[in-house]
Amino acid sequence: MAKTVSLIIKELRKRLSEFLTLVDLRVFGSRARGDGEVSSDMDVFIEVENPDRDTKEKSLDVVWKVGFEHYIFISPFICTRTEVEKTPFRSSPILKSILEEGLKI
Repeated sequence: MAKTVSLIIKELRKRLSEFLTLVDLRVFGSRARGDGEVSSDMDVFIEVENPDRDTKEKSLDVVWKVGFEHYIFISPFICTRTEVEKTPFRSSPILKSILEEGLKI
């Protein structure tokens, strides 16, 4: 993973941690593999404790602002711990791929 991506994701973690309980944060997709183009988005998996609607909206705002400040579009995939551990989503191919191939930050 490029140094710039690492710095951006660490900043994102810091800002989100100010108001969320983060369970997991990973970069996945082309940026994690290192084959992303300059114009590629950054796919980010964000697992949190059960947030309310306002907190989820605030999370999306923070993700957008961090991306805007660094001239990169961040595509967030936000899930709750309950969704990951106790729903059929835990068996989904996308979640399996993220957990196996995503870079935990």
